[in-house]
Amino acid sequence: MRDHAIKSRIYLDHAATTPAWPEARAAMAEALALPGNPASLHAEGREARAALEAARDALARLAACAPDDVILTSGGTEAISLALAPHGRILASATEHSAMLAARPDITRLPVDRHGLLDIEALASALSHGPALVAVQHVNNETGVIQPIDAIAALVHSHGGLLLVDCVQSAGKLALPKADYRALSAHKMGGPMGAGALIAAPSAALAARDGAQEHGHRPGTPALAAHAGWAAALAAPPPDWAAVQRRRTALEARLKAAGAVIHGEAAPRGPHVSSIGMPGVSATTQLMTLDLAGFAVSAGAACSSGKASASHVLAAMGLGAAAGEAIRVSLSPATTDEELAAFADAWEAMAARLRKRAA
Repeated sequence: MRDHAIKSRIYLDHAATTPAWPEARAAMAEALALPGNPASLHAEGREARAALEAARDALARLAACAPDDVILTSGGTEAISLALAPHGRILASATEHSAMLAARPDITRLPVDRHGLLDIEALASALSHGPALVAVQHVNNETGVIQPIDAIAALVHSHGGLLLVDCVQSAGKLALPKADYRALSAHKMGGPMGAGALIAAPSAALAARDGAQEHGHRPGTPALAAHAGWAAALAAPPPDWAAVQRRRTALEARLKAAGAVIHGEAAPRGPHVSSIGMPGVSATTQLMTLDLAGFAVSAGAACSSGKASASHVLAAMGLGAAAGEAIRVSLSPATTDEELAAFADAWEAMAARLRKRAA
């Protein structure tokens, strides 16, 4: 098991980012020692290019696609933006990551049910007005809810549309679904920050961008070391995500017995994310209390503002005030039973103290 624990603290925010695996760090150090630019024609440049293309090949194997279908990016956000750019009409579930919803002000948001699953009838109704690009997360970053991608894809394609799937939280944990566009990010799966990819099917349109990199789809020198690190993480032995899910299930059972509410638990979920509500107590209060106790958790998605606010995901699920009363706990294969027991102790103590104060 990879030892990622911060000994003086317990890190439970792996959906925001997970520490780069040792294999990734070692590969990055090797790539940083290469002197050439991948765009240069001399021997040093060719060596750097070979390392970059090896990373592309690793992603192609993960996505079961041709290497030419892989566009290397700086992360999931850029991958999403590249996919959205050539399309006029875009439909997206109301629980998408802010990277999706903020990318285009003209996105039509589709409702979800109380479990966080896309309203298929609403999607069908929207598509009856004409083809569109439909954007859906495979695994939600706040609740872990898994969308029925195969059924959604069939409906979208039957109306002449295209499907963009945000696979940032699912890649490396679940089999990647088939879609016209798939967005990935390295730092959620053992690679470093600063590397991502858009997997675009040959028939999927892409807008031309300034610059000659990535077949004209993005400018700038590629982050060779970051992509080499990601490729090394992909080549490492796969983690036991079933064991992670068992730990998550046991944690949730204990917290529910102490009065917690688990949002989205009735839907299929990815193995590593839990949205834990404490009725009557703000997420900000919970987060700060747990941080002082030595636990790194989140009040939802990590965002550029660095501020905790009511979850738009939980609000879209119709949870009302509860949307501002939930924290996100997210695990990695390195998370131990002892760490989760310590967190449960801290959560129960916090709940008892805050309830006594409110009484």
